[in-house]
Amino acid sequence: MIDTAVLKQALGDLEEDKVEELLDTFITGGPSSDETQLVVEACQQGMEIVGDNFEAGTYFVGDLMYAAQILTTSLEKLKPLMSAGSGQASKGVIVLGTVAGDIHDIGKNIYKALSEAAGFTVIDIGIDQPADAFIDAVKANNPQIVGLSGVLTLSIASMKDIIDALAGAGLRDQVKVMIGGNAVSAETCEFVGADYWSKNAAASVKKGLEYVS
Repeated sequence: MIDTAVLKQALGDLEEDKVEELLDTFITGGPSSDETQLVVEACQQGMEIVGDNFEAGTYFVGDLMYAAQILTTSLEKLKPLMSAGSGQASKGVIVLGTVAGDIHDIGKNIYKALSEAAGFTVIDIGIDQPADAFIDAVKANNPQIVGLSGVLTLSIASMKDIIDALAGAGLRDQVKVMIGGNAVSAETCEFVGADYWSKNAAASVKKGLEYVS
């Protein structure tokens, strides 16, 4: 069995080669789905280290992107070993997208990776998405959280349109709306009617965990 503490720290330290070596050795041993779940959890805990380092200012956006890449590759390796229904229950569901008029997705993708590492199921509807797309996704997936991402100033109006549409559809009280990206601020949050704002993906994940706890 793999030393999960070593794996956790290797991912937290962004040691991609070491993570890959540990996982390849683990996989060749023919592990059970329960053993694989423990390894997935270790990867998630490694991402928590990454998030903490980002909040502390010792890691930067590029480090988050690199960590997300390592995590994605790791989970792809492990997925075939996990039988249906054997995994840890989802902490909650997030509908996520970049709002209409904006095609940036780096911040969105970092938040998605960190949220999935924390145990959320993330429904990513993509970039440049109008209010109707978010409404349809909320109706189809019954999330606890809706994440709106926007880098450009014009995205603020789109965020307000989406939140107003959620209210008009009778869905606003069922979800927490979190906004993120360079365009947002405390004033933006109040203007559009969101529940939370941040330019820090790791902080947003922690807030999301508070919402579903």
